[in-house]
Amino acid sequence: MKKYKGFLFDLDGTLVDSLPAVVRAWSRWAERHGIPAEEVLGFIHGKPAMSSLRHFMPGESEEAIQAEFRWLERLEAEDTHGVRAIPGAVNLLASLNAQQIPWAIVTSGSVPVAHARHKAAGLPLPEVFITAENITHGKPHPEPYLLGAERLGLSPTECIVVEDAPAGIIAGLDAGCAVVAVNPPADAPRGDALLLRVDTLEPLRVEKSSAGDVALTTVD
Repeated sequence: MKKYKGFLFDLDGTLVDSLPAVVRAWSRWAERHGIPAEEVLGFIHGKPAMSSLRHFMPGESEEAIQAEFRWLERLEAEDTHGVRAIPGAVNLLASLNAQQIPWAIVTSGSVPVAHARHKAAGLPLPEVFITAENITHGKPHPEPYLLGAERLGLSPTECIVVEDAPAGIIAGLDAGCAVVAVNPPADAPRGDALLLRVDTLEPLRVEKSSAGDVALTTVD
């Protein structure tokens, strides 16, 4: 039986409901570029903004892409209307802190955007906060979760990743972590490899043993 020691949480869609803000920002960007909003929104979920911009701006210079990134980043950092904690997030993180269980946030967002949404949701500060600035390869590459585990001083196999997006689920599994999927799409990949699948964080309960091992269960 695997023994777990800590948690690695995605932010948007996992700890924070920022979907309305994401839709507003990326829909405006899509309109600027004459791209159907549904096409953009269907691609971006769980991926770094720069990866998405490069996907939709083939052939454009790096300078042009960086300019669009700055425009989008400013918009997303300033617009936190409706951003709130996912049900159960505050209580779960408080339980981890009370039991001194290590946890980190591992997000594809940049510092301004991630910190604005984290603050708007009223979440406690993590011991480790991995953002787009810390990584070379974003999700679905495993690098973000490998780095999160390393910064917590844990091996990936000792970590439970909590994710909502297919890209993040793949990243967590490929990093060697156990993965809990929170309200994932019906066609989310590798469902048979998940540790748990839940609709929100509310049913999750965590208990730390005297040996420091973490048990994760759900309640009705």
